[in-house]
Amino acid sequence: MANLTIRNIPQDLLEKMRNQAKAEKRSLNNEILMVLEKCVDLYYAGNKDDPFPQEAQVELWDKIAGTWEDRRSAEEIAADIKAHRTAGRKVDL
Repeated sequence: MANLTIRNIPQDLLEKMRNQAKAEKRSLNNEILMVLEKCVDLYYAGNKDDPFPQEAQVELWDKIAGTWEDRRSAEEIAADIKAHRTAGRKVDL
């Protein structure tokens, strides 16, 4: 088997990977291999028009949901999101 060195891994990403490995009772190396394999498989399971299927996106969103922290209030977060939106098409609801 080949070896690979990955440099400049952001500290927060490394901590998340370590936490995930611990939760899954795997070594960090095995966890990284599992994530890489899963992502590559998901990419190739899609087609040219949709290389990242909706099911894969939902699964990944479920994994990270609730894991981030923000000291702002819900109102501040909503205001920030609205302030950074671009104008879209008009929709009648």
